[in-house]
Amino acid sequence: MATSRNHQLRAIANWVNLSTPLGFAVALAGRARPRRGPAGLWIAAGYRLGFPIAGAFTIGCVVIVPGGTIDRLLARHPRIVEHEAAHATQWAVFLGLPFLPCYLAAAAWSKWRTGTGYASNMFEVRADLASGGYPVAGERPRPDRKA
Repeated sequence: MATSRNHQLRAIANWVNLSTPLGFAVALAGRARPRRGPAGLWIAAGYRLGFPIAGAFTIGCVVIVPGGTIDRLLARHPRIVEHEAAHATQWAVFLGLPFLPCYLAAAAWSKWRTGTGYASNMFEVRADLASGGYPVAGERPRPDRKA
């Protein structure tokens, strides 16, 4: 019961903070077809724009799946919806659009520290790297430290 209530609160927050409407706009611009999904999410499969390069990405409560179908993505990463639902919650917690520069800064930090945009990205780590289908990457030495 609390879980579905949390999904409802997240959905309301992401409509009010305008991140879900932005997600629909991005999905439609990429010619994806939004459909109701689990956990109060919308799944927009068939996204055709080349950016960002990802198996899936979330804006508000809209999970956008480039290229193929959600079933194909689930076959490769069975817990991807759980991972993307965590990102939907992050959009709500960060009050919508402020999430985007925070996420980009975290990705840049991770890229500097590890050579990947995800391994030290606090948003990806908190969404559970494994459920997102990310490989484990080690931290590389920082330029200001001796290896």
